[in-house]
Amino acid sequence: MTTLHDTARAALAEAQPATLVTVETALGSTPREAGACMLVTAGTVSGTIGGGRLEFDAIDKARRMIAAGEAAGTSDVPLGPELGQCCGGRVGLSFRRVDDKVREELGKAAELERQIRPAVLIFGAGHTGRALAAALAPLPLAVSLIDSRPDTLAGIPEDVRCVAAAMPEAVIEDAPPGAAYVVMTHEHSLDFLVAAAALARADSAYVGMIGSATKRARFRRHLAEEGRESDEARLTLPIGGAALRDKRPAVIAALAAAEIATCLLKHQEETMP
Repeated sequence: MTTLHDTARAALAEAQPATLVTVETALGSTPREAGACMLVTAGTVSGTIGGGRLEFDAIDKARRMIAAGEAAGTSDVPLGPELGQCCGGRVGLSFRRVDDKVREELGKAAELERQIRPAVLIFGAGHTGRALAAALAPLPLAVSLIDSRPDTLAGIPEDVRCVAAAMPEAVIEDAPPGAAYVVMTHEHSLDFLVAAAALARADSAYVGMIGSATKRARFRRHLAEEGRESDEARLTLPIGGAALRDKRPAVIAALAAAEIATCLLKHQEETMP
């Protein structure tokens, strides 16, 4: 995934003037939160501060600053009818010429964001596992796709970490706290082994398995044999909810991605200082 740091570095390397636009304050109802930013050059825009007239005017101001050689500026924008936006809030924007200092700040922010990304471990690189990895790749999550068959891991989005593991369940031991585990391997017995290992971690934020009511009943018996019946309450099966009975991999992936992202990002929002 290309970050604003990557874009700023490329602009500086090409001696292309650029302006960083940042939401400094966001009062009331606003399209984006404080800290959101975009990078504007004479012909391109990377990132977003929320779209609409707010963003259109900010891009125009940034380009006028580039043309005039201005290094810094600010805007205080009420989001009312006169702007064509009905949010009702107020946004304070800063405009800064991109230089090495700005690039370094963006680099540090990108690294911090990378470090705090919640982890998602997908077990099984079949049709649905690959579709889910692709659906999750653009999101602010650290996605890993694990399979015992190395040949299934070709052609995966570059933002997804691929792990060829002879014993996929062993990967769970090294996963970070608060991770999500999604189980969809090529064998039911392996599904049960991996899901049981994931449920054994008290710090797992989400454990989901692809399957049916019949599969859940079989897994319930599997847990009962190990004296772990209570663990079943923490299992999501089927993944993606039951509102649709559509079994196409891309549809299952879209529904499951929304479910997983909601769980992880809500947890992150609630636990971050």
